Amino acid sequence: MKKLLLQSILALLLVQLSNVDLQAQCYEGPDGKYYNLDGTPCTNTVVTAVPFLRIVSDARSGAMGDVGIGLSADPNAMHFNASKLAFAEDKLGISATYTPWLRALGLNDVYLAYLTGYYKLTDLETLGFGLRYFSLGTIQFTDENGQPLVPGRPNEFEVSVAYARKLSDNFSAAITGKFIYSNLAAGQIAPGGETIEVGIAGAADISFTYEAPINLNTAESNLRVGLALTNIGSKITYTRSTVRDFLPANFGLGAAWDIDLNEFNRLTIAADVNKLMVPTPCQGGDCDLDANGIPDYKEKSPIAGIFSSFGDAPEGLSEEIRELMYSFGVEYWYDQQFAVRAGYFNEHSQKGNRKFFTVGLGLKYNVFGLNFSYLIPTTSQRNPLDNTLRFSLLFNFEGDS
Repeated sequence: MKKLLLQSILALLLVQLSNVDLQAQCYEGPDGKYYNLDGTPCTNTVVTAVPFLRIVSDARSGAMGDVGIGLSADPNAMHFNASKLAFAEDKLGISATYTPWLRALGLNDVYLAYLTGYYKLTDLETLGFGLRYFSLGTIQFTDENGQPLVPGRPNEFEVSVAYARKLSDNFSAAITGKFIYSNLAAGQIAPGGETIEVGIAGAADISFTYEAPINLNTAESNLRVGLALTNIGSKITYTRSTVRDFLPANFGLGAAWDIDLNEFNRLTIAADVNKLMVPTPCQGGDCDLDANGIPDYKEKSPIAGIFSSFGDAPEGLSEEIRELMYSFGVEYWYDQQFAVRAGYFNEHSQKGNRKFFTVGLGLKYNVFGLNFSYLIPTTSQRNPLDNTLRFSLLFNFEGDS
C-alpha cells in the first residue's frame, strides 16, 4: 500500500510539473450548465501549485473546522491573519505545530511542521515570523521504462516575516513577506524531456483586523472581524518552460465572538469564508483562443488572475458561489486553563468536496499551552488527516510593551 501510494504521489507531481491539465472533461448541456461524462455536475476544482501553503496546521483552529481569521491572537495568526498580532496580550509568543500527513495509510515520513512567533516592539507595533516545512517522505523515482533511479526526498518550505501595527484602538493592519521553496523532483526528467528544477517564488499577505466590545446585559463580550488576502505573488515553475503555475492566493473573511459568561467561563463562536483568488479552469471549446496549445486562463498574470477569479467561472455567479469554502467553530474555556472545541468545514462537491467535523482539547498552564485536534470525515472521500491526532505547543511570555 505504501509503495503504491508513493508512486501515485510521484505521478501527480510529474503531471503538475509537466503542466498537464488535471480537470475532468465536461460537456455543456442544453441548459447551459456543464456536466461530467457520466451526467453528474461538472467537477471543476481550482488547482494551484504549492498547496501546502493553505494547509491549516494549528491544532486550535484544526479543532474548530479550520477557522482562524477572527480568533484571538496567538503566534499562529501568521497563517491566517497577521494583523491580529497587534492585539496580542503578551510580549512574546512562540508556537510549534506538527501535522502528520496520510498517517491513516501507514506513512510515517510525510508531515507538515510549522514554527511561528511574534514579538511586540511597542504597544502599537508587532513583528511576526514563520517557518513552514512540508516533507513528502521518500519516493523511489523511476525512468521512462520503469527502472528504479536514486530515491528522492521531495520537500517544500516557506519563510515569512510580518509587521503588524495598530492604526487605532480598535483597528490594525499588517503586511507579510514570504519566500517559497519547492523541491519536488529536482534533477529528474519530466514528460517531454525537460529537466525538473527547484521552484522558487515570492509572495505577500495583506490583512486587517477590527475588534470592539459588545455590551450584553448578562455578560461581557468582544467581536473581532478579520480580512486577509494571502499568498499574493509571483507564479512558479519547475522547468525552464514559460508556462508558470499560480500560487494559492486566497481571500479570507472571518469573525469571532468571545463571550465571558462569568469569571470562569468563556465561549467563542467563530466562522470563516475563504475563496481562492485563482482563475477557474475553462470548460468548452474556446479555452485557447490564441491556439498556442496552452489554455488562456493559465497565461494570465498573477494580478489579472486575482481580479478575474471573481467572475470567470463557466457557469457564472452560481459557480462562483460554489467556490466559497465555509468554516464554523466553537470553543469553550474554563478558567482559561481547559478548553473544549468543535467545528465543521464545508467545500462544494464540484470544487473539492472536503467536508468534515473536527473536535479537540486545549490546556494552558502559566506560559505553556498544548492543543490537540482530531478530524472526522463526513463523506466517502479520503482526507489526508483521517484518523490523525494533531498537536500544537505554545509559549507566551508576559512583559511590558
